[in-house]
Amino acid sequence: MQKIILDLDTGIDDTLAIAYALGSPEVELIGITATYGNVTLEQGMRNDLAITDLFGHSQVPVYPGLSHASTKDSFTVLSGSAFIHGKNGIGDVEIPDSARNAESENAVDFIIDAAHRYGEELTYVATGPLTNIAAAIAKEPDIKNEIGKFVIMGGALTVSGNVAPWREANISQDPEAANALFTSGAQVTMVGLDVTLQTLLTTKETQQWRDLHTAAGDFLSDMTDYYIRAYAKTSPKLGGCGLHDPLAVGVAIDPTLVKTLPINLKVDTEDPTRGRTIGDKDKLNDPHKTTQVAIGIDVNRFLSEFMSRISALAEGKR
Repeated sequence: MQKIILDLDTGIDDTLAIAYALGSPEVELIGITATYGNVTLEQGMRNDLAITDLFGHSQVPVYPGLSHASTKDSFTVLSGSAFIHGKNGIGDVEIPDSARNAESENAVDFIIDAAHRYGEELTYVATGPLTNIAAAIAKEPDIKNEIGKFVIMGGALTVSGNVAPWREANISQDPEAANALFTSGAQVTMVGLDVTLQTLLTTKETQQWRDLHTAAGDFLSDMTDYYIRAYAKTSPKLGGCGLHDPLAVGVAIDPTLVKTLPINLKVDTEDPTRGRTIGDKDKLNDPHKTTQVAIGIDVNRFLSEFMSRISALAEGKR
């Protein structure tokens, strides 16, 4: 069984990523490492604990990560993030707080310990800023070769970004951390806006969760309908909400869902294109490529797997 760490800034699509992982029989979710982004670190941890309880998986531990970017000393949620995900990160839907607390071990040390323990069995999936994993590699560089797979949701190579024409939100939060991962030598799969904006969910699908008449189904439908309404205002031509973070989990489980471009990637850390994910021209002719960028997606197969797995979880069958 594949061991997965999810590194999350738990907003709406991060929640759907948790559900995808918990609903996948091939996966053991060994821990969630919390970070900032869609919400503050503290709100994200609250969401992680409450969500895993609601889905019937209170055995999943949550580890506190770094609360701000590697080059900053504080973090404030952007107004755009609050609009897209709601003030509480989960569409302003209220669910009970967990009786559990986050672990005493911090996320960086947990990542390092898990890398040593599981080695190639371990897949690290990040769907927020890459501050935690960059700090873990800086502290213990060998883990970049021990961890079996790195899959990140972030970046944009063939399409425009979503916070600037050249910049995607997760990478934008900490370009230095993202560049550190991409240039570390780790084998990384980047699942960016190139493919995630092709995976759209509508109220037709969320109604299926509502029709389950379960607490988890009601939560998922209410939360995701909020997301769909937000997308209708910010991206009215799309026709639904993008399944950004769940697709990263899907690719971690089944890499054949996407077609990838092998490339040596870097992140611009200086203005005017700070936060841009781009090929490293200094390594253009290096035959050893460290990043696979998803540029094509089997949309129908992914959506089918997404709905079947999450619906089974919400119905209480997983």
